[in-house]
Amino acid sequence: MIIAALALSVAPVSAQQANGGPLSVVATFSILGDFARNVGGDRVSVTMLVGPNSDTHVYTPTPSDAKEITDAKLVIVNGLGLEGWLPRLIKSSGSKAATVVATRGIATRKIENGHDHGPGDADPHAWQSVLNAKTYVANIRDALTAVDPAGADAYRANAAAYLARLDALDREIREALAKIPPERRSVISTHDAFGYFAAAYGIKFIAPQGVSTESEPSARDIAAIITQIKRQKIPAVFLENVSDPRLMRRIAAETGANIGGTLYSDSLTDEKGPAPTYIDMVRHNIKALTSALSS
Repeated sequence: MIIAALALSVAPVSAQQANGGPLSVVATFSILGDFARNVGGDRVSVTMLVGPNSDTHVYTPTPSDAKEITDAKLVIVNGLGLEGWLPRLIKSSGSKAATVVATRGIATRKIENGHDHGPGDADPHAWQSVLNAKTYVANIRDALTAVDPAGADAYRANAAAYLARLDALDREIREALAKIPPERRSVISTHDAFGYFAAAYGIKFIAPQGVSTESEPSARDIAAIITQIKRQKIPAVFLENVSDPRLMRRIAAETGANIGGTLYSDSLTDEKGPAPTYIDMVRHNIKALTSALSS
């Protein structure tokens, strides 16, 4: 996907002067929407094209999405190939909105194993490192300031407060993982979204050998996973495409590995779920990981 890193193609306006209301901001998915709300505060109205509990990779835009982009003053995108459907949507909308790629300036890594992206592709899940999330926030702050200079002080203050919370979250993760012996910091997972987390925090995510992430493993696949766990001495397993609890119990009984719960990667949950915000999502994941690895 080719989008200019920061294409502020409209004249700066004051959110309050333009239409008597908040600045209209469109974020492509829920994690970006949460960042935008934290930075924009009450000066912005944030709409997410891909809402909570939804997968950005396979999203199909609707006519209402084109209208949202047409009416927006700023569109916030992840880039790195995550929103392959977006360029056509922007073109069809005829939007004059400014566009900011929130991953601008982040040192990208390559996908090793993945079903949503091919090996060697740029890994778009950069938000999984909290240090990278700080870059997202800074890019969004700067884009909002460029579009709405009258709100610059508010955006800077909101961003500073949120960045301080992210610093505290990063320390929280490191303190939690410091209690896990290095030799136990390995998990088998069907996720392909935690490469940046693994690199930042020293957790090794290992793909189950010979198992497709698109369908539930067979009993034969589970036997291969059991062999892999024993051979590599992996202490924890997160296999969210396994719905049959008997298979998971067999893995636990035959290997002694702890069976983890749900890890959230590409989307937040709704308000009733365990991960309604980015900070909630990271805390949920680190709790699930440390619980599985430490017992």
